[in-house]
Amino acid sequence: MSNVRTQVAVTPQANEDIRRLDAATKNAVGDFVRRLRADRSNRALRLTFLREAGGNGRLFLAALDGSRMGLLLEAEENRFSLLAVRVGPAARDELARLTVEINAVSGGVELVDQSEVSANVVAMPARPEPGPEPRTALEESPAAEATGSGAEAAASETTPAALPVALFARYGDEELVGLGVIASLLPTMRRVTNSRQLEAVLGHNLPGLTREVLLALHDGMEPREVRRFITDQWRAEEEVDQQDWARAARRPVSQVSTEDSAVLDALGDSFDAWRLFLHPEQHRLATASFKGSAKVTGGPGTGKTVVALHRVRHLVAQLSPGQTRPVLLTTYNTNLAADLKERLSRLGGDALVRRVDVKSVDQLAREVVEQHPSSVLGSPMGDEEAMTLWHRACAEAGVFDYDADFLDSEFKHVILAQGCGTARMYLRAERRGRGVLQRADRSRVWELVQTYRSLLDGPPRRTTYALIADEAARIEERRRAKAAEQAHYKEEHGGLDLIHREAGSGMWLKPRYQHIVVDEAQDLSASHWRMLRAMVAPGPNDIFLVGDAHQRIYSHQVVLGRLGISTPGRASRRLTLNYRTTREILGSAHGLVRGESFDDLDDGPDTLDGYRSVLTGLAPQYWRAPDWETEMRAIATLLKERHERYGTPYAAMAVSVPDNAAVTQLAYTLACKPFLIPASEIGREGPRDTDTVRIGTMHRFKGLEFQRVFLAGVSEGLVPHQRIEAFRLSSPDRYRQEEQRARSLLFVAATRARDELVVTWHGRASRYLPQHADRDASRATSLLTDDGPPSGSNAA
Repeated sequence: MSNVRTQVAVTPQANEDIRRLDAATKNAVGDFVRRLRADRSNRALRLTFLREAGGNGRLFLAALDGSRMGLLLEAEENRFSLLAVRVGPAARDELARLTVEINAVSGGVELVDQSEVSANVVAMPARPEPGPEPRTALEESPAAEATGSGAEAAASETTPAALPVALFARYGDEELVGLGVIASLLPTMRRVTNSRQLEAVLGHNLPGLTREVLLALHDGMEPREVRRFITDQWRAEEEVDQQDWARAARRPVSQVSTEDSAVLDALGDSFDAWRLFLHPEQHRLATASFKGSAKVTGGPGTGKTVVALHRVRHLVAQLSPGQTRPVLLTTYNTNLAADLKERLSRLGGDALVRRVDVKSVDQLAREVVEQHPSSVLGSPMGDEEAMTLWHRACAEAGVFDYDADFLDSEFKHVILAQGCGTARMYLRAERRGRGVLQRADRSRVWELVQTYRSLLDGPPRRTTYALIADEAARIEERRRAKAAEQAHYKEEHGGLDLIHREAGSGMWLKPRYQHIVVDEAQDLSASHWRMLRAMVAPGPNDIFLVGDAHQRIYSHQVVLGRLGISTPGRASRRLTLNYRTTREILGSAHGLVRGESFDDLDDGPDTLDGYRSVLTGLAPQYWRAPDWETEMRAIATLLKERHERYGTPYAAMAVSVPDNAAVTQLAYTLACKPFLIPASEIGREGPRDTDTVRIGTMHRFKGLEFQRVFLAGVSEGLVPHQRIEAFRLSSPDRYRQEEQRARSLLFVAATRARDELVVTWHGRASRYLPQHADRDASRATSLLTDDGPPSGSNAA
């Protein structure tokens, strides 16, 4: 018997089938794929020819194990694609009736069960309903039980005034197919007349592009916008031949798995889906070749970090064999760097991690300074200690016209950022977006900076992370200049390695890295960027950065083009599809920053136009309390209910609070009777304890995600803090900056939620919340009485 090695890919729709099934079915699929790969001629596989797919494609049925069956496409000899999996006595019939086709836009292999989808639409009759459509509830969601039946009762008593109109009647078949809707679904879509029917259709395992297009059109997006933000991102790079199954099956959009057995083991695991499948636009960005640097922006949950990780894997795959680490993967703090390293290991194992230097940008800067022989590194101070030292500098200089926050920001973002080594340089420095500072004021600020630096010199000698980054940038810039001098000297002397030029060291200086990949780029300072720019030679694929100015939680606004990092034209791309947060949560979070202007991490503007999600769930819940004590007790009640009644692990829930004092107070309340809820603080290094509710300030939520998120203390005077009112008249530019930063922090915290977002406050609600929040809010006191509304209710 011949032993023929067969290639097997798994399509995204098949992987979604597997994800929904039990562990035994997942194992059966994995075992079948391994056996098929090993020897296609093995009779035990029980492959049965079903029908021709047209062109060069043939469809097969496979008995996986018992009542489990799969549908496969063979488009080339010894190359299969697993299209779908079904379980039960009707599995064969269900698979046999599936329509399989090639999408005219993406060129991907797609399928739809027309009979089942159509039957579901017929089973849900269309009738006009007064008021808004009822919201979709999460499975076993606590708020779902609070939903009354009044709307449905009212609707049943309403007499239809006219025949219903199909939701997509204004769009022709050719237009819908041109946008990416699978053609075989069109007859069913012509019968969909309301949101509940559409929800029933989308409840099936539809192709991703079709789902995105239909939701966007239903939400009011114009076809030209759908084409820009959705269709063009899915569009195949070459003309699609809808009879060429071999080419369609090989496109990245048609497969989630590789030949890696470790990846095969993750099939059906939704948590690891990022390892298996990239959106077509993500795949293009991760694998493209750029003439220089490249930049990817996008809102929370759009997969920027996933693109960065796959980009690293792609760059490493292009390297020559060796043991060095010529690729740097960096981000703004140690917690996120550790997470990146762990995820990189899951993506490519030790072989990948061994070729990549993964560390935070501050850790990298410190290592550069520590390794330099002439540098004397003091003990780094925290933010609070730095503020205390600024107060002391003002006291010693007898100048009290400027607060510590302003001085620290001016020092970091103007003096250090622009390398102002003298008073004259500072007097000429640009302060775009920071308001007007007269010459006399600048002179006084410069004097305070000199006093501050003298205090840093000690004893004891201290420093700040900003100063370390600045020193590291200077060291690397001198190193780069010396390397350029060597290269020029070598070129002048016929390319010979004149080792004696290096003062006996025997070493020619080279750039530290061949490629640098940066995550959370919006929170790096100008000094960080100067250092990174000097660490890699300008050239193809030198720096790849991902970030989002809407999530900037520090004041590090830089213009990358002025720092030697240029990303023109197609080297700057934006992702718009959120993979984490429901449409309901995303819509509310988007409102927090609507109307604000943001940069594109360079000299241009950025927006959230086209930002969307295909996930549906609960609308955010709002709770108001008369005081902070009642609010904390209400939060504890809601947490305990979700854990004990609905099985949500404590570690899957988190509470964001305005400041560190509130962290301590809430943790104490949760730990006391009658709640006895384990809780832990999200510190600088991220969450530590495993099975505890996480509590932290909004700053600490960056880069994290939880099943349920509670935003506590979202009260006027706390969010934003009342201290910024001092700048409303005296410094409008600074007031605007503080307002935007506060909105961004709340936006970041809100978009950490996957399934549920609960917002609470005491006193007056923050002006950042939607106008209907206070009207729709439930009374927190009702949770603490025996005769209050059901827990989880949104009834006032």
